[in-house]
Amino acid sequence: MQKDWKEWLHKRSPAQVITAYYLISITFSVLLLSLPGVHLPNVEVPFVDTVFTAVSAVSVTGLSVVDISQTYSVFGYFVIMLILQFGGIGIMALGTFFWMLLGKKIGLRSRRLIMADHNQYALSGLVQLVKEIIKMIVFIEIIGMLIFGFHFLKYYSSWEEAFLHALFASVSATTNGGMDITGASLVPFADDYFVQLITIILITLGAIGFPVLIEVKEYLFGRKWEGAYPYRFTLFTKITTITYAGLLIFGTLIIILFEFQHFFQGKSWHESFFYAFFQSATTRSGGLATMDVSEFTMPTLLVMSVLMFIGASPSSVGGGIRTTTFALNILFIWHFARGTRDIKIFRRELHHEDILKSLVITILATIMCFSAVMIMSITDKQFQLIEIIFEVCSAFGTTGLSMGITPDLSTGGKIIIMILMFIGRIGLTSFLFIIGGKEQKTNYHYPKEKIIIG
Repeated sequence: MQKDWKEWLHKRSPAQVITAYYLISITFSVLLLSLPGVHLPNVEVPFVDTVFTAVSAVSVTGLSVVDISQTYSVFGYFVIMLILQFGGIGIMALGTFFWMLLGKKIGLRSRRLIMADHNQYALSGLVQLVKEIIKMIVFIEIIGMLIFGFHFLKYYSSWEEAFLHALFASVSATTNGGMDITGASLVPFADDYFVQLITIILITLGAIGFPVLIEVKEYLFGRKWEGAYPYRFTLFTKITTITYAGLLIFGTLIIILFEFQHFFQGKSWHESFFYAFFQSATTRSGGLATMDVSEFTMPTLLVMSVLMFIGASPSSVGGGIRTTTFALNILFIWHFARGTRDIKIFRRELHHEDILKSLVITILATIMCFSAVMIMSITDKQFQLIEIIFEVCSAFGTTGLSMGITPDLSTGGKIIIMILMFIGRIGLTSFLFIIGGKEQKTNYHYPKEKIIIG
């Protein structure tokens, strides 16, 4: 049996193997969530809802068909946090880490799987990348727990309860899991700007991309000069950081503009700013909210849907088409309008293959989400179209925000959302190569002919 499994893995592409491992992790998570003592006494959860919770946790989405605070015990909270770690850090990264703890050698096959799971282009330095990811995530979560824990002492009667909520909040925010044990997300902290700022920082650290964090760490704590030259950030880090910051600012401003005469009417400037700022930050992939987002107007909800569709950065805990894909699309449109074929930025030139890849991912994601909305408008026709669009974009971006329709979805609707969450976690690149395999180059060409476009 083991020999057959190894032979099957050897014949599969890295993307197919990664998908298989994530499916296995979901199965394992379902078993964990079905253990005795995971649920509160006299609470029964239907099997489909357990599977939904497992998929949501592994994909670090946060959409939930049950109230976690009213369904799971303290033991259940730790099980969910464990699953969030597997989903956020990545199956291959954690598997490699435990493999290294046992003193085993990381072979070429394992390195190729890590490369596929974290969207890397080179095999060199992958084991070091895994070590850095594990150390950074654990360090960030511990610091977040300590900050939240001492601050939550004024909200909870005992230090045990305060630090339990602190640990869950830190893990959920850092992994962009979007789950909570307050029963109301961060609505109880709508007036606590300190909690909101710490949460935004944790969400950003998880969603901006592990390579970016590693480079920033090297710049701050390593050598800022390489010989006679200053430390140079990679093009990936520059584009990712600028795009991430640009989307955050754009989302904040557009929410303030659209809600100035609506939800923000009668509120102070700082209330309006923090409501807009937090909701813009959480659309990257955070999933936590300081208000009922269904109170926003239609234009705001559509903008938030687009922001969730874009999602987080590559090689991070988030989903969506990713920030770099969005950035490359904008750069391509800008240069095409100017009549230039080659895209140059920061004294570097982008590969045409990357531009083509970004366009393919965006088109496929649009078709997939449109199809999901169309199907759910039939299976769950009791909901408004904007509610379905918001739910679909939230699932694909592994965000976890909802207008409150998740618990009332039909079985068909839940299946569609689970598929979107799963694809959002493994990434569209891996999804594309599941049905294909390795890149193939032809050794012949036909005569080229132009066609009329536009």
